[in-house]
Amino acid sequence: MAAHAAVPARHHGSLGWAMPATLGVVYGFYAAFVQRNGGAITGGDVVLGVVAGVAFAALAYTLGRFQQSLPRELRAAAYGALCAVSMGYLISLAGGSVLRSSAIALAIGAGVAITAFYIFYERE
Repeated sequence: MAAHAAVPARHHGSLGWAMPATLGVVYGFYAAFVQRNGGAITGGDVVLGVVAGVAFAALAYTLGRFQQSLPRELRAAAYGALCAVSMGYLISLAGGSVLRSSAIALAIGAGVAITAFYIFYERE
């Protein structure tokens, strides 16, 4: 029996937009939750959540669309940068200083980039 070559998974269907949209909604809700700081929900909190969620979803969708054209090193760095920026923003919303937000975001981004590179290296 002849074995066929493994075909890389490409999500042309609903998962290609559903995953970034779901992540964007969760990110937006969490950003609004952190911003309200235990107080009543205001219009500014809702606007911040919507803008943050749409921005994150758009960046995640764009990265998902162009990831196959990037070399694995740059693809891993892009995922690390997306996670670092998004987590640094949430930490700064929670009242963290610029240095604390930057340090934690750098650590998270480096961890995600290293893990993503390992996964991409093993699959290719």
